[in-house]
Amino acid sequence: MEMLNVNGVTLHYADQGPIDGPPLVFANSLGTDLRLWDQIMPLLPKGLRVLRYDKRGHGLSSGPKAPYFMGDLVADLAGLMDARGISNAVVVGLSIGGMITQGLAAERPDLVKAAVLSNTGAKIGTEQIWQDRIAEARKGGVEALAEAQLIRWFSTDFHINHQAELTAWRNMLCRTWIEGYIGCSEAIAETDLFESTARLTLPMLGIAGDEDGSTPPDMVRETVELVPGAQFALIRGAGHLPCVEKPAEYAAILNRFLEHIGHI
Repeated sequence: MEMLNVNGVTLHYADQGPIDGPPLVFANSLGTDLRLWDQIMPLLPKGLRVLRYDKRGHGLSSGPKAPYFMGDLVADLAGLMDARGISNAVVVGLSIGGMITQGLAAERPDLVKAAVLSNTGAKIGTEQIWQDRIAEARKGGVEALAEAQLIRWFSTDFHINHQAELTAWRNMLCRTWIEGYIGCSEAIAETDLFESTARLTLPMLGIAGDEDGSTPPDMVRETVELVPGAQFALIRGAGHLPCVEKPAEYAAILNRFLEHIGHI
């Protein structure tokens, strides 16, 4: 178990692979922890240095009282990367992790060689949608949101044929600290990255699931098309977490991108 005090919080992280390997950094979605990427790990090219972490209020990281701001979440990841001596990395962010990735690329270009924006957007939802969700969470806890969120997260096939796995993801979601869930929801609600992302010039890949009920493919495509030369890939039969539902396809798309930009 690896823990580090960064930016006023204690972050749980995993730093794996050769210390001098090309760095690959993963940032998770709302209501998940670094295990989101477990199925991808054995499918990555050998020799990479891979950093995963639990953002504040999630997993084994500490959960300060809400509100959080996107700047806090970006500073957390920047501080972790600085402390671990990681720069010029390919950063893969899913959902709020994709927003963190966009913010990090804009604020700390020295840390980000290329960005993979998975199931995310420059802006996700409306402030009212998030305020309604926050109010429901304060009233009934994260569990009150679980069923609706799982519907948005996973494809129809996953709900029918993967009941055991679905239970595990529900458990992970419901065990998220209430302050972490609310704090990150508040950060999403107040964030609009269209202008800063449009100024980026780095290599970028967008990945979407065609059954994503949270960040539909058009949202992902619209975001990555802000950056000249960006690539886009659609994974069919997958929802908001295609790295869970279609890990082999997801890893193949990611690995091709890493090869394309000369990172492997």
